[in-house]
Amino acid sequence: MIMSRRKLLHLAAGAVAPLAVTQSAQAQSWPARPVRIVVGYPAGITPDIVARLIAQRLSSRLGQQFVADNKPGAGTSIAAEEVVRAQPDGYTLLLAAAANTINTSLYSNLNFNFGRDIAAVANIGGVIFLMGINPSVPAKTVPEFIAYAKANPGKLNMASRGIGSLTHVFGELFKMMAGVNLVHVPYRGDYTADLLGGRVQVAFFAIADSIGYVKDGRMRALAVTTANRFAQLPELPAIAEFLPGYEATGWLGIGAPKRTAAGIVERLNAEINAALADPAIAARLDTMGIEPTPMTSADFDKFIAAETDKWAKVIAFAHIKPE
Repeated sequence: MIMSRRKLLHLAAGAVAPLAVTQSAQAQSWPARPVRIVVGYPAGITPDIVARLIAQRLSSRLGQQFVADNKPGAGTSIAAEEVVRAQPDGYTLLLAAAANTINTSLYSNLNFNFGRDIAAVANIGGVIFLMGINPSVPAKTVPEFIAYAKANPGKLNMASRGIGSLTHVFGELFKMMAGVNLVHVPYRGDYTADLLGGRVQVAFFAIADSIGYVKDGRMRALAVTTANRFAQLPELPAIAEFLPGYEATGWLGIGAPKRTAAGIVERLNAEINAALADPAIAARLDTMGIEPTPMTSADFDKFIAAETDKWAKVIAFAHIKPE
């Protein structure tokens, strides 16, 4: 017997209705117990501090404990996969990060797809980076640096925290857009001492980690990597002023398993955006070189898709292969 299209649609709607009722009830009663925010970074560094700051705010506002649970490793992929595999009940969240969108193209053996399997809940903000050079390089502006690099192809070393790291792809995006040949020198840790000592000539740094060296003259800051100037350093131009379209931030946000109830996602989004509007929290983020960037969950989802596409192009252009 062939079932009519109308009857098929009726049965499908009947199957979906109980799920919608269950999700609605779940959202109304949430949170009824503590919530974990899985963090793909070690304790004590900027992403972890941000996760704990947001967790503290949510705990006080929603009446349940929100706790940061550190699961570093595999470039944040261990944490992301744990959240992908968790129940979509709002009790396991992810500190989403720019690294997640890079890893999508960098690693071919991931057991999940970040954009497909993680629900975009709320953006927190962008970690501001700057382009720093050793003062021995005879360039005081981005155009002067590009001209010098073109006149000396393959003679300037660009440090990073490792192949496929933020500091690596930020530099590769610059090389791609500026058309310069810089020699990538990957480190397993901090490369600041080698830049200050002149063993490498250029690198990209989180502002909070480098501004002291800029102020005492041991490092020359050419520009910030954000699309616009950083309000706290208005004299420092953006790379985009010289290379239109250049933008690279170490953004942080909150994600959840994909099928998490819309009501829970919307509530979290509203609470996190309200936190970012709090002057005390905004000031705390500012001390870490983070610019609060509230978004709707839909806009955050589009932002993640755009970031994934951008870094896929850079990885392909630079032929980046994981270590």
